[in-house]
Order: sequence, then structure tokens, then C-alpha cells
Amino acid sequence: MENEKIESIREGFETAYINKTHTSNLEFKPSFISNNPKEGKKVISSIEEELLKCDEFQISVAFITMTGLTPLLLILKELEKRKIPGKILTTNYLNFSEPKALAKINELSNITIKMYDTENSRYGFHTKGYIFKTDEIYRIIIGSSNITASALTSNLEWNTKIISTEQGEVTNDIIREFNNLWTSDYSLDFNQFYEPYKKQYKLTKQNRKKIEKLSSLPIKKNELTPNSMQKTFIENLRKIIAKGETKALLISATGTGKTFASAFAMHELGFKRILFVVHRSQLANQAMKSYEEIFDSSVKMGIVGSGKHEYNSDFVFAMVETLHRDQHLFKYKKDDFDCIILDEAHHSPANTYQKIMNYFTPKLFLGMTATPDKRDDHIEGRNVYELFNHQIALEIRLQKAMEEGLLCPFHYFGISDIAMIDDKIFKKKKMSDRDFNLLTSEERVNQIIKNAEYYGYSGERVKGLIFCSRNKECEALSEIFNNRGYRTLALSSNTPQKIRESAFERLAMNEEDATDDFQPLDYIFSVDILNEGVDIVEVNQIIMLRPTQSPIVFIQQLGRGLRKSEGKEYVVILDFIGNYSNNFMIPVALSGDSSYNVDTIRKYVISGNSTIPGASTIHFDEISKEKIFHAIDHITDGTLKKLIKDGYLTLKNKLGKQPMLVDFYNNNEIDPLVIIKEYKTYYALVDDVEKTDTTSNLSTQEQLTIEYLSKTILSGVRPEELEILRLLLNKHKINYSEIINNCKDLYNYKTTYQKIESAYNVLKGRFVRNSSEQEKFDVIDILESEDEDYIERTLSYEERLSHKEFYDQIEDIVSVGLSKYRDNYTQKYNQESPFILYEKYSRKDICLLMDVEKDISSTMYGMAQIRDDVFIFVTYHKANTIEDDKEYLDGKPDYADEFIDNLIFRWDSQIGNELNGKYMDKVLNTARKHLLVKKSDEESNFFYMGKFDIIDKYQDQKKNNKGQLKPICKLKFKLHNAVREDLLKYLKSNLMTEENIK
Repeated sequence: MENEKIESIREGFETAYINKTHTSNLEFKPSFISNNPKEGKKVISSIEEELLKCDEFQISVAFITMTGLTPLLLILKELEKRKIPGKILTTNYLNFSEPKALAKINELSNITIKMYDTENSRYGFHTKGYIFKTDEIYRIIIGSSNITASALTSNLEWNTKIISTEQGEVTNDIIREFNNLWTSDYSLDFNQFYEPYKKQYKLTKQNRKKIEKLSSLPIKKNELTPNSMQKTFIENLRKIIAKGETKALLISATGTGKTFASAFAMHELGFKRILFVVHRSQLANQAMKSYEEIFDSSVKMGIVGSGKHEYNSDFVFAMVETLHRDQHLFKYKKDDFDCIILDEAHHSPANTYQKIMNYFTPKLFLGMTATPDKRDDHIEGRNVYELFNHQIALEIRLQKAMEEGLLCPFHYFGISDIAMIDDKIFKKKKMSDRDFNLLTSEERVNQIIKNAEYYGYSGERVKGLIFCSRNKECEALSEIFNNRGYRTLALSSNTPQKIRESAFERLAMNEEDATDDFQPLDYIFSVDILNEGVDIVEVNQIIMLRPTQSPIVFIQQLGRGLRKSEGKEYVVILDFIGNYSNNFMIPVALSGDSSYNVDTIRKYVISGNSTIPGASTIHFDEISKEKIFHAIDHITDGTLKKLIKDGYLTLKNKLGKQPMLVDFYNNNEIDPLVIIKEYKTYYALVDDVEKTDTTSNLSTQEQLTIEYLSKTILSGVRPEELEILRLLLNKHKINYSEIINNCKDLYNYKTTYQKIESAYNVLKGRFVRNSSEQEKFDVIDILESEDEDYIERTLSYEERLSHKEFYDQIEDIVSVGLSKYRDNYTQKYNQESPFILYEKYSRKDICLLMDVEKDISSTMYGMAQIRDDVFIFVTYHKANTIEDDKEYLDGKPDYADEFIDNLIFRWDSQIGNELNGKYMDKVLNTARKHLLVKKSDEESNFFYMGKFDIIDKYQDQKKNNKGQLKPICKLKFKLHNAVREDLLKYLKSNLMTEENIK
């Protein structure tokens, strides 16, 4: 055992048990492990991390279910490939472990599973321990978590992770106990226990169902109660009606109970005559059944459509294609209904819906949809929000629905597709035979089926949907699947409605209900007709075989499996990821974060599994992960500008007014910094979208002032400039003490006279890179200071502020900057340093926070000294060389910069520097040393990794790009703070070259 590792364990022990402020390597620090997704904590994440880095593992848990095992399957498959041996010991205690899960484990060649027989041993068995060995180090998680979904993701669970050498007493006791149980006569091999246990499990399950049936009384009508979402919706609807509004919109993710919400609302609001409009007959029947569960038999309900004409019902459920025709519509007077509900209200701009809306005059029009944001909303009369007077009774998107437990949990697996076709080919109307054959090749079909069977489904049999890129692919794959023994159908818009409805019934039905003429389906193939308006609650597996072109469509298709259903505990999502330029939209859709901030997207790919609410999980295999990173790093300006414009129109439609930057920030739309990076100013975006010359309303001086402030202070990395501007919006003059007090009271930030002087310098337009910028922005003329304790606005600036459009733009910049500071920095602010650990900073931000008079970011590369601070900038993954014998690519040396562990970083100086030279003197002898790291050249900002000390240094030699040996210095840094595990994992994950992903 290396002394260094033993010392690391001692250091970790001191941090964990003696002094929490003591710095130690996270890899060797004992820790408390629990579930708290809001803080990025899930037990499953800790177990996965240890599995991925261990040489062998042993697990002893009382219970194992498919809900707990399924999210681990991707990692267990990886361990099988690497031949990492594992032992898993479970029990027949209470006959709770699922035979299906035990059989799945037994399929893995690297894992041996045994079952401890509690019935014969006469001892209960309730252990929950996970033992991981790497070299001579044991990491053991022990506590309360079984391998079940709730235990690993959402329950209040308490576990502790201990770190020990092989000689540690506690570890020896645990290993000895495990081995005693493993070799016990009561621990049975799989072939011994499986069949008898399977029979016993089945009997126990049947008995439990009988007991549950006896103990649960049937719910009577009017005894159903609204959930939290529905209660909020009803209350908000009351307020909207009280304001005199006659229209309202319910925006809610698929599967969250919108129909029941409307039924509860109608009941609570006392409406007597209701018209419920749908676009498919199947939905009319489903909606009526839901209402029948809420209202008693005194309320007459009927259908209009599909050959039924029950006009005189109290509650009418009508198909739009029937009702909009004169012979049906004019059966009613304009005011016959108290409330008209439009299901799937994103269709409401259609002429058929508009005819109905223009004819009737109810007390309330209620629209319900999961996807109000249509791409043609900017066309007059097409804006769904506008059609409902921008009155949103409730908006509950996917993330919130999962937090509330309203949806069935899902396990998403991003799997690299072997059909290497890019989205340009997918978009072609006609695909070549060669390309099409790749989509339907035996190799690809084998891959799809193998993964579908491995990751499985919840329930007795698969009830799956498969989304393809074109109808021809659906038909071909359906035929191939059928030849392989599956029962499938391909549906398209040309498929008759009766066949569609029959297919939905066949997919949902149970095996025992099959007849000679009516057989179950395993899968339905389609392109997009299943995206909405299809309510097959039993769907337990979804396979995506097409590029993700839109987060909206992705969520629509994902949502097909999110409805809760008896016997379905979760849904498996298999997304086969190819070389698509829009792959970055997958994490955008899953996270619900539409800021399109690339750092946020990257972070979610790495750590989304720890933060996704509830029992749902997200996993990408390594190749698909790199494909997504590649897509993120190659988002084109054209793509980004289109996304920004779409986001602008969406927000404008939603708000019913032209949005400002702060509206984007407050509504979690496009990150204002992304907008400014593309457009330089916000008014330039408005001009581009609205196609009106808004810039003509702003003078050149006003335009330059807005551009300078947007590029300089909008990021909100410090509050001084922003607070000065905020105060001067409505005051002619302010004193330093007011700024100091406001920073302390409003932002928990301690500023000084020196920092205010620096902010004054910035707001004078002096924070520029060169003389041409100096000349350009010298005219902004915002501030002056005739008294050393006061700052006042210039007469020129005062006159400009009287121009409303200019005032609004300045106020907007200030609002966004201060919001960003409050949200990102206030809670983490440390008076000892202007930098926040693990936040991202540009070189310009560093200059600003270090009170540099001018922007010297263009000169700050590998190393920069600013007074008593030195900054080391590292790009973790350099450009790869193409030939093995080539030292450099484009003149860039292959530096050996890398994290050895959470605390130690190895760094190479620039070639040509000696230990006793001026360059190294700055590195070695400057008082404070800071490390900043970014993953690749495609990233513009650096993670702040904190301060460090140099613990080792020596001089060596390396060839330069001319093949000459030159001096180079090799150093080891020890960070003052151990690097967070998820960030280290992200930085170390490999980047693929263009060749690798093709």
C-alpha cells in the first residue's frame, strides 16, 4: 500500500469526522449518502460512480426489483464488457425480490447471484451493503437502501460510505460477514433457488392482490379528490373568471390529468352545461368516462360524432370535424353552454375550431394543451396564447410534473446508433437505396432488438411504440420484426381510423384476452401520428430511431409512455443516437432548460441523472454522450439564431407583448448572454425578428452605450456597476456609502471604495481591449465624479435616459445582470475571494473581478499575472494529433496537463521556459495561485477550480514544432479544495474526433 494513499485516507477521515474545513481528496473521504435531487444527490449516482471505477464488487441487499435494477443496466453491461467480477446476495425474505430482476442479473456473465434462504435459516435478512474494491482500497456504502427505485432515487434514505485499506478492522468485519453469508449452506445458487422461489413469489403476489382487494373499498362517484396541480388550477381559474375574463388556458405535460382537472373545475365552479371538443372520437369516449367518475348519474352525458348525435345532453363530448358542420353546430343556440373546453388546444387556430369559437358565447372557453408553442404562432390568428387572451390558469411542464409525482417514472437510455447516417440524409425527401438499407440492415435490427430485450419493460409483456424517420422505414422494420416473431404494425396518416383504433386496443390488451381474430401487438411503428391525441396508458417501452429535431416533438413522443397505469411501474425509453447536428436538443428536452446555454447543456449530459426529479433516471452510453458533446460544440450561428428567433416569438406570443431580455431570463427561455453573443445588443434581435428598423429610434451614442454595457456587465459576475446604474436610473447623484450599503443589504456582498473606483472606470467606457475599442466606446459618457465621495450621471446621459426606448434598454440590462448575480453568486459569495468555486468565467470576467483597468483578456493564455495573483488557464483536451509520430497539430504542443485525482493537478509550462526564468518566477513566487480549466477549445469560458499550492517542480525537455529540444517545466499543484466529482468526471470524459463519430 502506497504511503500516499494511506495519508489520503487519513486526510479524508479528518475532514469527515474531525474538521469539515480540512481539505482532502474526495476519492478518499467518507461521506453521507442520501436522496435529494434538488441538491444533485441520489443514492443511485453514488453506487454508479463506484461501480464504474472498481475492480470487483459485492452487494448484499434484502430486496431487488426491476424498478431498481433497470437504471443500473447500462453500467452493468459496461462492467460485463470489462469483465469486472461481481457477487450479489439477496434473500427470499417476505418473497419481495422480483424473479424477473434476479434472472436479468443471472444473464450477466460477470456476476454471480445467490439467495439467502430465510425460511430455513430462521433468521430475518435485511442487509443493505455495497462493497467496491479498487486496487487495495475498499469503498463500502452501507445503510438503508435496497435495489429498488424508491430506495435509490427518491425515498428518505440514510447511507454512509466508508473508505478503508484491506487491513482496516471495520472492512475486515464487513467482508468476513459477507463471505460467511455467501458460503453459508442457506445461500443458494441461482439454479437451486430460482424456480422454487419464482413459484413462491407468484403465490405471494396473488395473495397480496387478494388482501389489497379486500382491504380497499371501491371509490364512489364524487369521492375522487383533486391533486395538488388540479387544486391550484381550480383556484387560478376562479381568479381569472372573477376578473371578468372569458377565456383561459391550461398548459400541462402529457399524462398529468388535464381531463380530470377540467372535470373537477366544472364541478367546483358549478357549470351546468358543458361542451368538450376533441379532434378524435377515441378521445371523446375517454373524456366522457373521466367525467362520469366525477359527476353522478343525474348529469346526462352524450357524444356528438362517430355516428352519434346525442345533442340534448348536459355534457356534450363532440368531435370537431362533426360539430363544425352547420347541420350540427346550429342545433345549438350561441349561449347554450356555460363552458366550452377545447382539448389539444394547440389545434384551436384551425378553421374548424375557429368556427366553433366564433359561433358560441359561453361564460368560459377553456383550452387544454401540453404544447401551446407552435412554430407558426407569429402569424395573425395562429397564436394559441392570444386566442385565450394570454390567460394561463396553470402551466406545469415535464420537470414540475415529475416533482409532483404526477407521471409514471421513466428510465431513459441514450444508445449510440450503428446506422451512421447524418440528419442531412434523414431530411431528404428521397433517400438512396444504400442509405435506406443502412436503416433496415440486419446489423441495426439486431442492435435494436438486443437492446429492447436487455433493457426490458415493466409488466407482463412489452407494449411498445417505435418512432422512425419516415413511413417507408416503419413499414420495412415492422415487416422485419414480424419475421423475427414479434407482432407489430406500421401506422401512418393513410391508415384508416378503424385500423388505428384496433391497433391501439391490441397494443393495450393483455395476453389472456387474445382471441383467434384479435391478437395483441408488441409494437406500433410510426413517424409522428402518435405524437399527440393518443392515450394508450399501458405503453411501457418507447424506442426512438430518428433524429431529435425539436424538444417539443421529443417530449410529445416521450410523453406517450408517461401516463400511469395499473401494473406499469415505469417506462423504458431507448433513444438510438446517430450523428445528428441537433443532438444537443436531447438534454434540452430532458432537462426542460431552454436557455441554450452550452455549459448548462453539457452539465446535464454528465449529471442529469442526479438532478432529474423522482424515480426517473437518465443514462447515455459513452459514444452517444460524445456525439451530444460534439453536437453542442458545433452548433452553428445559423442554428443558434433560428433558436433565438423561435424563442423570441414563443415568448412574445405567451406574454402578449414584445419581450425584454429580463423576460427571457424570468421565463427560463434563451439565456440573455447567448442572445448578446449572437446579436451584440437586444435591439438588434428585435430588429431582425420584427423586420422594422428599430435602431433608427436610437442615436449612435445610445447604440454604443447599450452595446458596451451588454458585452461588459450583463454577465452579472459582480454587482457594483449594476447597482450604480440602477440607482442612477432615477437619481442624478449617489454617494459611495449608499452603494456600499446597498451591496451589503441587497446582495450580501462586501464592496470597497477601491472596487467602486474600478466600477466607475468600467462605466466610463475604459474597460476595452485596444485603442480602436477605446475610441469606439469613449463616447458613451455615462458618469462623472467631481466629488470624491459621489458619482453623478452626465447631462448627456440624463438626456438619453429621457428617451424611453433607451431607458428601457438600460433598465433591462441592469435587471438581467442583477438577477444573474443574485441567482448564481449571492449564496456562494466569499469575502476572501471574488471567485466562486466551479462557476464559469471568461478571461474578461477575470479582468473585471480583479479590478484591472483595461480588458487584457486577449493576452491571457496559458498563464497571466495580475498583481499578487497568478492565473493558470488550461484546456483539458487539446486537439488530437492525426499521426502517431507527429508531435504537434497546428503548432500546439501535447502538454501533459491532467488531474491525477480530486486534489492533485499535473501541469506543463509553455515550451522554452526554465525554472529560473521570468515566466516561471511569476508562477512559482506570486502569492496567490488560481487554476481555471475548460474541457475543450470549443468552450469559451473556464471553470474556476480554486487556489493551489505547488508541491513538486522539475525541469525537463520537449521538442518544439521544429523538432528542437527545448526546456519545459513540469509541476504538480495541490488544490485548496477538492474538485467536485461530477465536474471532474465531465472534464476527464473523452472527446471524440470527427473520424471517431463517423
